[in-house]
Amino acid sequence: MSFAVVAPELMRVAASDLANIGSTLSAANAVAAAQTTAVQAAAADEVSTAIAALFGWHAQTYQSLSAQATSFHDQFVQTLASSGTSYWSAEATNVEQTLLNAINAPTEALFGRPLIGDGADGQTVNGVGQAGGDGGFLWGNGGNGGDSTSAGVAGGAGGSAGLFGNGGAGGTGADADVSATNGGAGGAGGNAGLIFGFGGAGGTGGSGINSFASFGGDGGAGGNSYLLGAAGAGGNGEVGLGTSGFGGTGGDGGQGGLFGNGAAGGPGGQSTDGDGGSGGSGGRAGILYGDGDNGGDGGAGRFSSGSGGSAGTAILAGNGGSGGNGASSTATSGDGFGGFGGIGGTGGLFFGNGGDRGNGGDGGIGGAGDSGNPAGGQGGNGGGAYLIGNGGWGGVGGAGDGTGDGGDGGSGGDCGWLLGNGGNGAEGGTSSATGGAGGNGGDARFIGNGGDGAHGGDGTPDGASGTGGSGGILFGQNGSDGG
Repeated sequence: MSFAVVAPELMRVAASDLANIGSTLSAANAVAAAQTTAVQAAAADEVSTAIAALFGWHAQTYQSLSAQATSFHDQFVQTLASSGTSYWSAEATNVEQTLLNAINAPTEALFGRPLIGDGADGQTVNGVGQAGGDGGFLWGNGGNGGDSTSAGVAGGAGGSAGLFGNGGAGGTGADADVSATNGGAGGAGGNAGLIFGFGGAGGTGGSGINSFASFGGDGGAGGNSYLLGAAGAGGNGEVGLGTSGFGGTGGDGGQGGLFGNGAAGGPGGQSTDGDGGSGGSGGRAGILYGDGDNGGDGGAGRFSSGSGGSAGTAILAGNGGSGGNGASSTATSGDGFGGFGGIGGTGGLFFGNGGDRGNGGDGGIGGAGDSGNPAGGQGGNGGGAYLIGNGGWGGVGGAGDGTGDGGDGGSGGDCGWLLGNGGNGAEGGTSSATGGAGGNGGDARFIGNGGDGAHGGDGTPDGASGTGGSGGILFGQNGSDGG
């Protein structure tokens, strides 16, 4: 066995010396070029002229060869210098890894987890996604959860970080087959580091199968954050297939810690011949400061579409998120209900606006006669505020179709107790039957204007109009009623 001992600092010195030698030779060649490439003839006869031309030709050939040698010399110097750097980097890496191994050995022996370093990604073992490894106690990211391939099995959860680092993403749930008719849920995202980091995103659920009442897999929940950082988003619910299949529910967004925003909820899965999945809830904001995030949108279904997810709320200072939208029904006969819009998140206790609503989904097309009941979904209510801030607006009611009534519009949220305007109500959904009622305006408390009420949806008869919110006790105007 042969061994090589390399001193990187000596290689760098040698490269520098060679570069200086090359510079000296290049300078000498440049000085000689003018005197040797254009030699004056000793006399005016033909022999003298021919001899001078021969010497000049030899000088030009030398300069050409010298240029090639200079190029080779420069490449050699660069290679020598980079090799020294590579050896130095390799030695530093070996020292670092040796040091980390010594540092991590006690915690790995006691807890099966390093002190510093990333957790390993989860693998797929016999079709089952394994959980990602946790990151180091001090520093390191959690590993991603493994994807499942065995029918109906949930994806692996993402690993969590320690003090500093990001949580790993959840793995994908497996699709269904004849042996397991429901899709697997997505894996949950790993939590962020206690001091700083981002939560991992939840995994996507697996699809259902073309059989009776097959469920699409639910999306995985997003990972939470703690002191500083953002939470992970919820995963997507997957498609439900077959007769009366159900779309998967979207994963809930992760929650903020002390400072930071909550994460968005995942959208619900669609259903080709059944009910759509509901959207996941938006994550709550950090306790001291941060915004709540939006709820996920509901998935479209033939009979009943999924409702939008509720929005995340703020705690002390920050804005509430917007509620997710309910999906429209895809029915072409029979009953078909549009999904309800999600509720807007509440603003922070000291400061922040309430989140806007989600809109209700449209109802599907009713069947012949009076067998259909394709009602529109109700719009979500706007979120309120606490001390200072405006109320969120209500969501529009979904349209009914055929014999189905229009969905009611959502009411506006009330404003903060000290200052702010109430949110406006939203219009009711239209229908050839009864129109949806308009939403009421939100109230002002101490200083501020009340929100406006909304029109009822057009129908036979029209929907009732919403009333305007009250103005502030000290100052402010009442909101107008819907016409």
